[in-house]
Amino acid sequence: MMIISKLFSAGKKLDAKERIAFSIFSFFLPLLIWSLISYVPFIWHPKVEVSVPGDVSYFKEGLLIDREVFDREVETAIKNSKSIPMGVPANPVYLPAPHEVATAMFSAFTTEPKRRNEKWLHESLWDSIQVIFWGFLISSLFGVPLGILAGTYDVFAKLFEPFIEFFRYLPAPAFGALAVAVLGIYDAPKIAIIFIGTFFQQVLVISNTTRKLDPALLEAAMTLGAKRISLLFRVVVPGIITHLYKDLRLLLGWAWTYLIVAELIGTSSGITWFITQQARYKNFDNVFAAIIIIGIIGLTTDLILAAAGRRIFPWEKNQAQA
Repeated sequence: MMIISKLFSAGKKLDAKERIAFSIFSFFLPLLIWSLISYVPFIWHPKVEVSVPGDVSYFKEGLLIDREVFDREVETAIKNSKSIPMGVPANPVYLPAPHEVATAMFSAFTTEPKRRNEKWLHESLWDSIQVIFWGFLISSLFGVPLGILAGTYDVFAKLFEPFIEFFRYLPAPAFGALAVAVLGIYDAPKIAIIFIGTFFQQVLVISNTTRKLDPALLEAAMTLGAKRISLLFRVVVPGIITHLYKDLRLLLGWAWTYLIVAELIGTSSGITWFITQQARYKNFDNVFAAIIIIGIIGLTTDLILAAAGRRIFPWEKNQAQA
């Protein structure tokens, strides 16, 4: 009871070992559920994998078939005194087991594409990373300054935020055809969709962060004679820089969520094209592997940025420990 009381105490932080343990468990739990579904026959195996075709003409070894159809064919074979087919419970072809996906995560990098015009997995990933990088970079170059201005000066807030509030509800994919018409069929419209999907949210998030700056800092700076530009660059920006950095980390994840939609526009490329092709060939282990790799890249990037943030802003760590 004492352990439960400690864990569920509102506002009380876990110690370092407990945080690591629960972080590991957050990944272990879905893996456990996936493994149970994949390896325990009586939990969810709606298909039957034929091991012995018997006298059923269209049965072949390794064929996945609905359990009802398989049972019906077995009953028919028994009634007609024919060789009885045999099989084992199986999941649908679109739900590979964890070990199959783990194998595919390595083999996908070493398996040559089936067609000459198709790219290797690492080439597809590199295309996607470039689209994310340029789309988010351009968004940040415009969104961060505008968000800071809107959060600092009410005139900019009233001038820009009403329209941005309206525009952020418009789905970014709706501009796909327009982006292709204006920017061509290659990477430019994809980058534009990443920009549209993140820029308007970015302005609002950063302006809200800027408004949380302690007004006493602004008043003290103005009392000491700080001018408009000096106030912005020597008080506002330093005062929100750590929170701004965290906002950008979160917004980068937002950009990744628009990747699949963005890459469906114009020429087929990137990880989306790889996933589409593998699904067409029914290589769903490769599909799951590619999706998981996207998550790994995103999480790794965030961890690297978090570690860099602790080095760049060491005082933030000291404040958290205080």
